[in-house]
Formats: sequence, C-alpha cells, structure tokens
Amino acid sequence: MNKPVSLALAVASVVAAMSGQSLAADAEIEEITVIGKSTVYANNAVSESMQALQTPITSSLSLIDNLPGLSIQEGDTYGFDDWSTTISMRGFQVSLAEQQIGITIDGLPNGNSNYGGGAKANRYIDNQNVAGVNVSQGTADIKSRSNEALGGTLDFLTLNPAMESGFSASMTSGEFDGKRYFVRYDTGEILPDTFAWISVSHQEATDWVNGSAENVRDHYAAKIRSDFTDFTLTGYLAYDDTHEDNYQRIFSPADFAFNPRDDQLTADWTGIPYIDQLYRKGWSTLRENLFSYGKIDWNVSEALSFTGSVYYHSNEGRGDWVPPYIVDVTNDGAQPESELSPGLVLGGSPLGRIYFVDASGHALTPTSGCVSSITFPYGGAGPEYDPACYPAGAIPVQSYRHTHYEKQRTGFTGDIEFTSMIGDMQNTVRAGIWWEDYLRGEYRSWHKINDTRVGYAYNDVAYWRQYDREYPQETFKWYLEDTLELGVVSLNVGIKQFLVDIERDDLFGATTDVSVNSDSDVLISGGAIWRTPVEGLELFGGYAENFSSISDNILERPDSDLSNIDPETATNIDLGARYRGESFSLTATYYDVEFDNRIIFLSANTSAGPDYLIGTNGTYFNAGGVDSSGLELTGTWNPVDELEIYFSYTNNDSSYIGTGDPLVDSAIGIAPGSTVVNMPETMYVAAADWHRGPFSVGFSSKFTDDRYVNVGNTWKADSYTLTDAYLSYSPEALPDMLRGMNVTLNINNVTDEEYIAGISGGGAWLGAPRTVAVTFQLDLGGE
Repeated sequence: MNKPVSLALAVASVVAAMSGQSLAADAEIEEITVIGKSTVYANNAVSESMQALQTPITSSLSLIDNLPGLSIQEGDTYGFDDWSTTISMRGFQVSLAEQQIGITIDGLPNGNSNYGGGAKANRYIDNQNVAGVNVSQGTADIKSRSNEALGGTLDFLTLNPAMESGFSASMTSGEFDGKRYFVRYDTGEILPDTFAWISVSHQEATDWVNGSAENVRDHYAAKIRSDFTDFTLTGYLAYDDTHEDNYQRIFSPADFAFNPRDDQLTADWTGIPYIDQLYRKGWSTLRENLFSYGKIDWNVSEALSFTGSVYYHSNEGRGDWVPPYIVDVTNDGAQPESELSPGLVLGGSPLGRIYFVDASGHALTPTSGCVSSITFPYGGAGPEYDPACYPAGAIPVQSYRHTHYEKQRTGFTGDIEFTSMIGDMQNTVRAGIWWEDYLRGEYRSWHKINDTRVGYAYNDVAYWRQYDREYPQETFKWYLEDTLELGVVSLNVGIKQFLVDIERDDLFGATTDVSVNSDSDVLISGGAIWRTPVEGLELFGGYAENFSSISDNILERPDSDLSNIDPETATNIDLGARYRGESFSLTATYYDVEFDNRIIFLSANTSAGPDYLIGTNGTYFNAGGVDSSGLELTGTWNPVDELEIYFSYTNNDSSYIGTGDPLVDSAIGIAPGSTVVNMPETMYVAAADWHRGPFSVGFSSKFTDDRYVNVGNTWKADSYTLTDAYLSYSPEALPDMLRGMNVTLNINNVTDEEYIAGISGGGAWLGAPRTVAVTFQLDLGGE
C-alpha cells in the first residue's frame, strides 16, 4: 500500500511544480484533453491525434494501441485478418485461445470476441464513424454489459449526426493494393429536432507477404437521433460483409530467423494437395454482421433519469481450409469411393483418408517402401501424400472444409439514476438490468475439390456434414450502486450479479445434449475519489470483482465432464492519481489483479492421474490462473497551442498461478510463476502532433518489450519499436462549403521493423512491414 501512496504524493509534487501552483492554488482549469474520466478505476480515451495516425483502411482496434496497458496486434497491415488479431491488457487477452476483455458498442455488448462466431468492434463500426473509444483497463463501469470482462472493457462510440446537412467523401490508396471509398451524408434536421446520417464504405487489399489474398469489406451504417425537451431517442443500424484471407502462424524461432517476412502460405496452386493445403486463398474468413439498436435517455425529473435500449444482432459466416485428402466416411467395399460424387452423409465417424484414386474412383495406396521427396510444409510429407509414390495416372483428391457459424442475439437494458440529498451530502443511486437471448449455431461441411490438379474450385454439395450443433444462452444481469459526495471526497459501493444459462443441442443426436449453469456470485465493487487541494489533482482507489461466464466453446467437447466448473472471476485493485492542468495532464495508476479460478481442460489420456478422468474425453475444472500487478502512466503536454506531446508508460508483471498439482500443471503445460504469453513487461509511447495553418504533422513511437510465445517460456519474441507518422494538408483559401478538403499521408512502421506480432496457441504471427497510404477527403457543409 505504501507504493501507491508514495506515487500519489510524488505526482502531486511534480504537477504542482510544473504548473507553478502551490497546494492552495485555486486557478480555473481548462480541460484540454480526456486523459480519464473521474472514476474510482483507471480509464483512458482515444484522442484525435491517435486517430490521425491510422489510415481509414485500418481496423478500429488499431486506434487504441497507444493507450497504457494495451497491446493490439494484427497480422495484416490494414487489420483485415481476424484470425491473427490479438488484444492484451494487464495479463488478460483476446486471441484464438482466450476471450477475457469485454467489448461494447455505444455501451451495448458485442456478443463475444472469439474467432468462431464472435465479432470484434471492427465488425460493428466503420473507422470513419468512430467518435471515440473509452478504455477501462482493469474494470469498467458497474453497468457495463459483457460476459467476458475479466480484464477490463473497450467501449467504441459512434458519431452523432451533425446539426447541419453535409456530405463527406474520402478515397484512400495504399500499398499492397489497399483501396477504400467512403461516403457519409448528414441529413440535417429532417423532422423537428431530429437528425441522421447514413454511410457506405468499400475497401479491399491483398496480403503483404506474397500478394495473393483477396480481402474485401463492405460496410453500411445509419444513425438517427431526436432531441426533445426531456428525452433523447437514438437508433443505429450497421451491416458489415467481410471476406478475409488469413495469415499463418510460425511455430519456432527458427521460422522467424529464416525469413521474418514469410508466413509460408503460398500464392500459387501446384496440384499437389500436401503443398496446396497452405494455399492462402483456401485459408479464409467470411463474415456478415447486422447490428441495430434503439435507445431512450429520459430525464424524468431533476432528480431521476432513465436510460433504456433494445438491440438485435445476427452473425453468419464460415472459416475455410483445404485439407490434403478426402475423408472416407462410407464403407464402399469394392465400389468406387462414394465421397467423390455428390451426396451428403450426415454425422458419423471417419473410416480413414483417401489421398489418390484411379480413373474409376477407387482409392489407391502408395508403393511399398517409397520415401517421399516432398520437404514442404511441416517438415515434409509421408509417402501417402507424394504423387511419385503412386502409379502413373493416379489422381490426387482434396477437400475444401467449411466451418459454418451463425448467431442471433436479442436483448434489452434498463438503467435508472436517482439523486437526493442526505443532509448537505449529495447521494446518487444507480440500478439497472440487462437481458439477452442468444443462439449460436455451428456445423462443419466437407466438399470435394473438383479437380485438384488444376485449381481449388469445389463442389457446392458437401460429401460430409461432420456435425451440427446449437448453443442457446440466456443472460440476465442486475446491479445496484450508491455514490455519496462528502465534500471533496466521493465514495461509492456497488453490487452486481450475472445469471447465465448455456446449453448445447446436438442436431444429429450423436452426443448428449447438455446444459450448464454459469451464474456468478454477488460481485462487489467500490472505491473513493479525493479532490485534493492541488487544483486539478484527484486521487482515486477502487476494488472490483470481475466476471467471465462459461463459454459455449467449452461445450464443444462432447462427453467431457462439466460438473466441476464454475465461471471465472478476477479481483482488481486500482490506486492512482489524475491531474488536469491548463497545459499538462497526467494519470498514474498502480494495479493489482488476481485471477485464480481459470477453467482448465484435462485430457483423459494424460498421466496426471485418475482423479480428473471422469468424462470420456476428459474433464473441466477451475484451478490456477494469472497474477498481475503494475504501473501505468499517461500524460499530455501542450507547451504552445500548435503542439501536443503525448506519452504513456506501462510496467506489467503477469505470471501464471499453478493448479497446486505438479502432474496437472505438467499435463496442461503450465509452469507456475512463468510469465504469461504475449505480455510485455514494459511498453512506452512517445508521440507529438503539430498544427499550423493548413498543415498538420504527427508521429508516435511505441516500444514493446520481449514477450514469451509459449507457457513454458522457452521461446521469447524480441522487443521492438514501431513508429507511425502522418502529414496532412487542408487548404485554407476555400469557400466555407469546401471547409473539409484534406490530403493525408500515413506511414505505418516507418523504420520497416521486423518483429513478431500476435501470439496464441504456442505460435506467433509475423508483424507487417512499412506501409504507406494516402487519403483524399472532402467535406461539403455540415457541422
């Protein structure tokens, strides 16, 4: 406890000296930037300069990478690949393997962030429709709606309609065939006190490795807002259609050392299935998302207010892969393999694999004793994959595998806030609810590639549907919070609870349907804010219990024992200081996080002992987790009106907690005390933005420390520094109607650094090279 107190006193002394104020100063403070809202927990917001550093093509996630505690990693230079996207913050992550950070859009839930059917913020909001992003690094406001917020929440905000009619259009052209076209029309007042906008964008690019990807995204959105005397109505609608070709992970330091700019996915089809399983256009993510909401903000009286919303979300798409064989699912005896002809088999278990067939469609076996000469990929192939190990005229066969995802969500929220006086003390009570009905479906279909000797076109009729399942889920959350103002001190305490029911329904009846109760305990939060005698300086401290429900991904393992699992929880303590001066602002936070009931799967075929071998496939239980503590600093300084300097610093110590059983730790690959993968110990950002007349120029440099790629900490990704820069020109001698003409040059990774980006599942994605893009923008009217 002494460390945070000393930190707060030091900050108080420093800011007082820099501002030339005594502790008794009472000068008027002009708030020039949003370093953090006045809350009992750490939080930060994206600034306009952070948005200027990124091209409009890039993902909206990239906007928050310079904030303290956060590391955003995207395998694609424009953020086109959800498969390779990772987010890390205070020991918690969003990746292929973990979903531990909440994401909301205008305060409403995104419905989880996993690759298999989830959707991150960039599926809901166009980059040029982002009004801001509020980041709560450890915990979030008590009313925040997310089932995944073990380690904080990212709230992406959409632009409100302009008061006057106007038209905004832009075109971006960048390296790697990057193209983007964007149009937004603000209607002005279309009905009494009612304003709206509608936008359309199209963007495309290839990959940066070998230029073989065909990435395309179309996004349509609209928002309407009506401001009346006592209430405001808001509606939002967004449709996003994306096709992304993926990047592949590397799985050893040798791969990176050999060529840090090659992920080994191929650009050309060879006609040899074993090699063509890495054909980039066969590694694809296809997603469609429709999201809409309606909100009311009602000031019932001076003391009472109400906010309510209803929302709807649908998601569908698939993930593709091209396995180098046909799955044998029917015993055809002496007949030709039926999998080669149109006809669907539902469910069942594979009988084997078919690699080559003769002209009649009979499966062939390789010549006895043949040794394959294929050396790529994965260290080489066995004889069953090598055409040289079969008779002349043997025909290779291959599958195009689709995993189909779909989701439907409907929900509503309601919040009330009542302010009253207790003597001379202001007391505010907040309470609210959240309900959501959620249905996710997933099935996997296998299609025969028509003729793998000439290309990857496939038969639309699948030869095998491997499984077909649905995952219904119902969520109900309630919360209650009281805040009391005691002069210069604010105190609050709150409680909340999540009531979550999850099921798995096997539509083939091949496995037992299951249901899991994922209710939380009553979770406690609270804290205090002290507005010190130093003008603009406040000290804060907060405690919160965070929650993550049992994911429906866990139910994907049939016949596993689920009787011993509880939802995951983490405790978060923040202690810090915020200062807002006329030209200088600073936030400093010390945090301590404990997450000790991680859900762990133990396979039935490990040597960890029979106590856990209950289910046929293994068992789930809660044990171990993550301990994190650290320091975060954020500051801005405006020495003159034209110049803003920004910095942030993060020092983080995140380590794994063991299960208490060395055999179990060994079986699941955890070394207690080892550093959490993808978690740098140190990150710092230095940035500057200068504006004068028609010109604006800015840069940021971010240092990211060494990170471990595997839980055993035997593979370390080296530290690196990325620098981004922009130069913008806005002609001044133009009519007011053309007020928004602008040309901006963006350069990301200015020094062309070679580095490892995202990390997940014991592998890592390569970082993108230097990328240059130019954006032309024209705004006509509107304000």
